Amino acid sequence: MLSGADRLELGGAPIRVGWPSRQALRCNKKTLPAFFPIRPDGTARPAPLGAISLRPVSPIEAVATLLGIANVTLVVRRSLWNYPFALAMVSLYAWIFLRERLYSDALLQGFYFVVNGYGWWNWRQAKASSGEVPVTRLGARARLIWGIGMALAALAWGALMYRVTDAAYPWWDGTIAVISITAQLLQSRRAWECWPLWIAVDLLAIPLFAVKGLWLTAGLYCLFLALSVWGAIDWNRARA
Repeated sequence: MLSGADRLELGGAPIRVGWPSRQALRCNKKTLPAFFPIRPDGTARPAPLGAISLRPVSPIEAVATLLGIANVTLVVRRSLWNYPFALAMVSLYAWIFLRERLYSDALLQGFYFVVNGYGWWNWRQAKASSGEVPVTRLGARARLIWGIGMALAALAWGALMYRVTDAAYPWWDGTIAVISITAQLLQSRRAWECWPLWIAVDLLAIPLFAVKGLWLTAGLYCLFLALSVWGAIDWNRARA
């Protein structure tokens, strides 16, 4: 391996081979190639797509993971107790995603907090009148409207994150956020269609969190995927 002091002769002119010094990097940020892990403004670039980050799991992420497992398991069972776990979980994940510059996901947690409050009220009202939490299903026209609205919102939000923030993966992250919003709204209204959307969210989120080095969260979403399949089956039976 060549050190920074090694020299090669090329066409009679000596050249220095090796890594540039820190001083050189500070002085030449604007001339660095696009693949170098630092932006012209001095901030770190996101890892290339497919690059996996390895680092220790934070205690906050561990607690949020446990809360998430409890939350989704109780949602599948249509238990009102899912909501206290949900509110605590989204509060922790808002901090985690802000730290990772996954701004769409961070903002999504605030939305989750509000909609979970609404869902708690809605589920309590439904259970009080029928003795259980009933399941509904959208008609074909309603599915089409929700689908078109979701696609347009994903395009608009991804473009906004791309243009006005330094989000790590604006389109990927933004699409997950919009599908999650739609699924959460439908879940609060007790609609079976929330589960296929949660499955899509899980399939998109698992590789994103792996790329960002959020290993417990990626593992949590693997579990969410299995629970979402269970939820789709269980809610379909309850509806029938």
